[in-house]
Amino acid sequence: MIAPAARFRADDFNTSGQVALNRGLNVLNLSYGMYATPNAAIRWGSQEQSIINYATNGNAVISKAAGNDAVAVNTANSAGVVDALNVALRGTKSAIYVGALSRNGTTASPAQMASYSNIAGADTTVQNQFLVVGVEGNKTGLYGTSFAAPIISGYAAIVGSKFTAANSTQIANQLLNTARKDTIANYNAQVHGRGEASITRALSPVSIK
Repeated sequence: MIAPAARFRADDFNTSGQVALNRGLNVLNLSYGMYATPNAAIRWGSQEQSIINYATNGNAVISKAAGNDAVAVNTANSAGVVDALNVALRGTKSAIYVGALSRNGTTASPAQMASYSNIAGADTTVQNQFLVVGVEGNKTGLYGTSFAAPIISGYAAIVGSKFTAANSTQIANQLLNTARKDTIANYNAQVHGRGEASITRALSPVSIK
């Protein structure tokens, strides 16, 4: 409704086959993870391999739920496994990891990180790809970074509807570069990455370079 020209298509993550892209801006929302032991040799199926390729080449904005293990992205959780899909998206051109704040922050009332959310960690490459948004489960009954990632997907569609000549990497960078730090309590790049996404700031320039 807020990006009326966007076309929406849902695929179950078990869908086989390469993810097909449409003409124009493509935004892929990944509200799931794929867990394996650290340093495992992954033989990706065609679906995930296509997503990784799109992120690597900047063919689509990839909004990836950071995870709900309360650990740094790309580190093992309490079960000793790591989200291999997160690992594969590290350093790609147009992928964004999305963590969850317990609510939307303001300068008058900064928000805290949700207790369950994964954080950016000490890896500066991950920090540069990491955003947070509020997930107000007390209002919706929905919790988790799986409900944070679609917010960034929506933001990307909105930004793309204004800057129609921008490519996926430019759209992703616009969201990352305009994130706010002043709406987060005790902002720390190792926790919050680039900060809280701001659709107002992302839409404010006349053009994207």
